[in-house]
Amino acid sequence: MLLIPCLRLIPAELPPEIPADVRLAMEEAAPWTAGASIYPAVQNIMLACRALGLGTVLTTNHTIAEDEIKAVLNLPSDVRTFGLMPIGYPAGKFGPVKRRPVSEVAMMDRYGSPFSAEVKVARPDAT
Repeated sequence: MLLIPCLRLIPAELPPEIPADVRLAMEEAAPWTAGASIYPAVQNIMLACRALGLGTVLTTNHTIAEDEIKAVLNLPSDVRTFGLMPIGYPAGKFGPVKRRPVSEVAMMDRYGSPFSAEVKVARPDAT
C-alpha cells in the first residue's frame, strides 16, 4: 500500500498588527512550515505500523513528479503532497531496529558538541 499524506494549502490570515518584515518572513517560510502538523501524524502512523508488524518508511522522492502524482490521484490544485509511505509486510527479517549512539546524532548547545547522557540538565527549584 502507498500512503500519501496531503494537506490543503490555505493562505494564513495574519493579523494586521504583524509588522511587514515579520509578515514577509512568515510568508516566505510557509512552504517549509505548512506541513508541520503532518509529520507528527506520519510518525504516529509509522509507530502503529511497527506495532502491527508492518514495515514503512517516509520518503519525499516523489516530489520530483508531484504534478504527475497529483494528476493520477485527481488532487485539487490547492492540495500538496508531503510524503510517500510504502506500507507492507517485510519480506525479510523484521526485528529490533539498530540505532546509532545518541552522542553520534545529537548535539548539546551547538553543532560539533556531542550530547552525552552524563550531562545534567538544570531544573528550576521544585520548592
